[in-house]
Amino acid sequence: MPEFPDPVALDSHGPARIISMVNQKGGVGKTTSVINLGAALAELGRRVLLVDLDPQAALSAGNGVNPYDLDVTVYNLLMDSRGHDVREVIQQTTTENLDVLPANIDLSAAEVQLVNEVAREMALARVLRPVADEYDVIIIDCQPSLGLLTVNALAASHGVIIPLEAEYFALRGVALLVETIEKVQDRINPRLEIDGILITMFDPRTLHAREVCQRVVEAFPDKVFHTTINRTVKFPDASVAAEPIISYASSTKGADAYRQLARELISRGGAA
Repeated sequence: MPEFPDPVALDSHGPARIISMVNQKGGVGKTTSVINLGAALAELGRRVLLVDLDPQAALSAGNGVNPYDLDVTVYNLLMDSRGHDVREVIQQTTTENLDVLPANIDLSAAEVQLVNEVAREMALARVLRPVADEYDVIIIDCQPSLGLLTVNALAASHGVIIPLEAEYFALRGVALLVETIEKVQDRINPRLEIDGILITMFDPRTLHAREVCQRVVEAFPDKVFHTTINRTVKFPDASVAAEPIISYASSTKGADAYRQLARELISRGGAA
């Protein structure tokens, strides 16, 4: 494992590099990775905005925001950004330098309603434009599908992180996801690039997990992060506490793994 040094402190903030956390398969650790990578980057002095683009609103809840108490969310901004100020919708979290743009179940209607909109793939980019210069990193938590909301996230992003469970069936869907990313690159957003594939829920004791990891590295030799996220009971515990593991269990291996991922992402040029 290479050593990734702590990055230099920033003199100023922005413009943000926008990263989508995407995988059409559910249960691969997308939301957990968004919360904890964001918290680790914030710990390194980066101003971070997390965008909840999943109607299940797990990202919002995981940062202590009750989705049921929200009158205005990212859904309202997508449908009518001129009628709302994105800064008034963004909520501060208990973690310094870490904010969240929340969602709730209303977002489930956006896929259908956006279909008839002009430039429907660029709705999220329009929402984020006013605050992009105020953050160093914006991370978008996508729903487990390759629908219009996910395309919006890819169209607004500079980079993509693909969280991948170390399990055979999770591996099968990566080719389809990469094909979708390439289509967005070709037709909508030529600046988009894959920042890396993140192996999650890794159990180094099992031969199956090690074999899957090896196959991913063989298929995408330059794209797999050196950092892997191992299974631990602390992640669900932190989710229940609505805190990043960085603060909930700061000295655990899970917290250290996301700190290392943050340093690796910065060293690769994937974040400021």
